[in-house]
Amino acid sequence: MQFVRLSIIPLLIALAACGQSADPAPQPRETAPVAANDDTPQIPVSGPERRILAFGDSLFAGYGVGTENSYPAKLETALRARGIDARIVNAGVSGDTSGAGRQRLPFVLDKQQNIDLVILELGGNDLLRGIPPSETRANFEAMLSELRDRGIPVLLMGMRAPPNYGPEFQRDFDALYGDLAQEYGADLIPFWLETVYQRPELFQNDRIHPTEEGLQVLANDTVAEVVEALPPAQ
Repeated sequence: MQFVRLSIIPLLIALAACGQSADPAPQPRETAPVAANDDTPQIPVSGPERRILAFGDSLFAGYGVGTENSYPAKLETALRARGIDARIVNAGVSGDTSGAGRQRLPFVLDKQQNIDLVILELGGNDLLRGIPPSETRANFEAMLSELRDRGIPVLLMGMRAPPNYGPEFQRDFDALYGDLAQEYGADLIPFWLETVYQRPELFQNDRIHPTEEGLQVLANDTVAEVVEALPPAQ
């Protein structure tokens, strides 16, 4: 865990400089307010239970805030506020690369039943270790193939490479999420940290992991995309 805390700092610092890259960066979405809860009026929960598997690294695992305050937990609350009987299983493991995720995904899926959606969030630790984008892509291809074979819809949570890795690395890494989403028919949030990564007050002292408030912002900001990614209830 200590390795993860220290080694990821350059990534967040470099990501904050992404707007200075020579390549035009996507325009950020409007920043969601910092609020204890989503501002959408609450709707009574109804309908069938929708089971979602949140599969990722420390950004899902609740590093520094606890599983009960993690992004998946806050997303579940936001979905239920929209009347969706959501149950999110948090399968985030701190330090996981796409390769580690590839190895454990079949085992995790075998332990679950009737999954309506997998939210797949990996890639940040690949950047930290300088893993070639081609290898990251191959790992994602294996995971997406596994999920497609099982008939489980996917929402990809995209990451973005910092410019200090060089233009070729940055181009290849940034393209893989969109390419794979199109190839495998997955839904996509191109850069899911968009609304918080330039707001240091929403990060813990390690400057890596969002605070509980930051995770609330992310849940508020992405819940609509999650709703869209959910397949119609059977």
